[in-house]
Amino acid sequence: MRRCPPTNGAATARVEEAQTEARDVYALVYDADRPELFMKDAHMLRTVGPGGPIRVRSDSSWMVPEPELALVLGEGGEPVAVTIGNDVSSRDIEGTNPLYLPQAKIFAGACALGPALAVPDDWDAPFPIRLRILDSDGSELFAGETSNRAHEAQPARASPGGSCATTLSRPAPCCSRHRLVPPDDYTLRPGHTVEIEIEGIGVLSNTVAE
Repeated sequence: MRRCPPTNGAATARVEEAQTEARDVYALVYDADRPELFMKDAHMLRTVGPGGPIRVRSDSSWMVPEPELALVLGEGGEPVAVTIGNDVSSRDIEGTNPLYLPQAKIFAGACALGPALAVPDDWDAPFPIRLRILDSDGSELFAGETSNRAHEAQPARASPGGSCATTLSRPAPCCSRHRLVPPDDYTLRPGHTVEIEIEGIGVLSNTVAE
């Protein structure tokens, strides 16, 4: 789940991208007590690991990666480890209508996880997160850095706007809020490589499939 104050860059971008009066809905959700939930995957049909191909929707003109700290929950819902998540999303589809959120977030190759699980010594310590996007020729298209805390992904302590399993029969990852977005004139394209690095976990690298 994500918890983004209204002044947060990701929250501000989400409100501004709304193409209708639905922007009021987005403004409200970041201060709401009830989480905004969406299920990125079911039975690992849409999620890839390190080096796996992520994808973009052919009916979208504005696709972005969202680097996130993913909290791995045990069967009882307790946090047991952390890893890296890439919540690939369509900003133009989501901005058209908030009811289109599932279409913007859930499709083949819409999520990447890895490369390892880590058990923090201090669950309240911030995790530095670095994002790099490379073109097919290796040139750097975007680079940025932010940080996140593991407790911000916990369902009992976090709100709104992320992805998490609500009924757990096995360990499941729950992605935290994202704080880092590329410029508005950037969109993911086939051949682009997304690298997300979190200290203590490693680097999650995925290339957009043709």
